[in-house]
Amino acid sequence: MSDRTPASRERAVAALVRSSGALSTSAMTRMDDALPWFGDLSAQEQAWVGQIVQAGVRAFVDWYAAETADHDDALAPYAIAASVFGAAPRALTGTISLQQTVDLVRLSIEAVESSVDGIVDADDVAHVQASVLLYAREIAFAAAEVYARAAEMRGAWDARLEALVVDAVLRAETDETMLSRASALGWAADGDVAVVLGTVPDRRTDTDLFEEIRRIARTHRLDALCAVQGDRLVVLVGGVDDERAAGAALTGLFGDGAVVVGPVADDLEHAHLSARAALAAHRAASGWPEAPRPVLSSELLPERALAGDGHARRHLVEEVYLPILAARGTLAQSLGTYLDTGRSVEATARALYVHPNTVRYRLRQVAELTGFTPHTARDALTLQIALILGRQSGRTPPG
Repeated sequence: MSDRTPASRERAVAALVRSSGALSTSAMTRMDDALPWFGDLSAQEQAWVGQIVQAGVRAFVDWYAAETADHDDALAPYAIAASVFGAAPRALTGTISLQQTVDLVRLSIEAVESSVDGIVDADDVAHVQASVLLYAREIAFAAAEVYARAAEMRGAWDARLEALVVDAVLRAETDETMLSRASALGWAADGDVAVVLGTVPDRRTDTDLFEEIRRIARTHRLDALCAVQGDRLVVLVGGVDDERAAGAALTGLFGDGAVVVGPVADDLEHAHLSARAALAAHRAASGWPEAPRPVLSSELLPERALAGDGHARRHLVEEVYLPILAARGTLAQSLGTYLDTGRSVEATARALYVHPNTVRYRLRQVAELTGFTPHTARDALTLQIALILGRQSGRTPPG
């Protein structure tokens, strides 16, 4: 290209300047005919695209003039991005996809390339066409940069929005605004929400961690919203049929220590009930070092009650102690004696002057009423604390 005279360069530049309007019109006509999605855009959006095409043609002419004058900075990608894509609002990246932008650029370049023969002198055609191809490469890089920055900004905004939704659930401040934010993040679950809570793993960025959580959740047909609060990782899981299975699917992504799953709430609006139980259980989990991973918040009722969790204490009194007391007068006495005698059926029978089979029958009744089996150590601990709290409360069954 260096053997071209200044006169020939100036001649080609002048021809391109005179024809810039015609080149823009040719590119727009090609788009209307070859791109089905272009006709679906609103009038304002089509005007934005037209501005981009016109700016692109003008930028090519300016760039060609500078390139033929051996300006070293003529190919600066940031200059191309500003001159071309600065002509339309950044909101257009949310309307037109990157693939559509590639199609847009390709057709624009084809329109310019096919029109060169009738615009510039025959001796200048080869040089101008070669410059068009070089410019096309630079404009493609500029388009990728625009979309990369838009995606980065959108990702940062989504992360902040996600943290606000999770924080609202933990604070029991769920309202229409929070539900709208969750919907904007792609939350589609209509009900059955559980909170999974544990420590943050080492050597992982939040972005990578959240993407992995969402990927695993999708494979189990679950929705997931995530947030890190200090050293704690909180995951809202939607569409839960089995809270233990949902927690087990995500357990490997948490750090060391207990991974607690709260009870299933009816929907996202009531997910704070699951969060409250999970938070209390996580604080008390150190009292049971051998707890499974994950552990349900209901399995940590004894530790939660001893740690001062009023909801756990009330649950043990209302859901365990009072049903036992209401069943029959001898049931609570038999359970108390069984626990006091080291869980010995024979010793309980002797103390109560009944047959051992009677004791076994009454203990089975306790298990059916409460879901806790007196013969197992963990359930026996839960029942023991329920009896103590119930007696201290002085409450009796209604009626």
